[in-house]
Amino acid sequence: MNKNFLKKSEIYGTISQWLTKYKIEHRPLGFDYQGVETVQIKSQNWSSVAVALYLYGFNYLRLQLAYDLSPGGKLVSVYYLTKMRDQADQPQEICIKVLVSRLNPKLASVFWIWKTANFQERESYDMLGIIYESHPSLKRILMPESWLGWPMRKDYITPNFYELQDAF
Repeated sequence: MNKNFLKKSEIYGTISQWLTKYKIEHRPLGFDYQGVETVQIKSQNWSSVAVALYLYGFNYLRLQLAYDLSPGGKLVSVYYLTKMRDQADQPQEICIKVLVSRLNPKLASVFWIWKTANFQERESYDMLGIIYESHPSLKRILMPESWLGWPMRKDYITPNFYELQDAF
């Protein structure tokens, strides 16, 4: 379906309308296959938007992941936030996508807002090289500390040989 023919309410969900009301810069991306609203945030605005969403009631970071958009292109850090309420049949959810430059992949860590970001941001750092600024322990979690490169990047060249050090 062409976006030109979509109604504004089909693109702008309740969270996007709330962000617009408070003049928080974002780009609505519609809804995913499960009906979760998706918005894109600029990397330099991410920390203030994260605090605003927490204050709005998104008190649980269900998932953080990252992926490579295209070879040589931008890297994407994705956050699935949930608004947990007492006796709610279906909690409200939102998906936030933050694009970062491949040459300078820095993004504010949300560990200080949602503690569940700890290992998830470390994994995104380890696999894609996104540097989460002010993270308390940003170091490799899956690969050895001596590993060169970021294995989940689309332009990563797998080494023919890797010598395990101190394996025994």
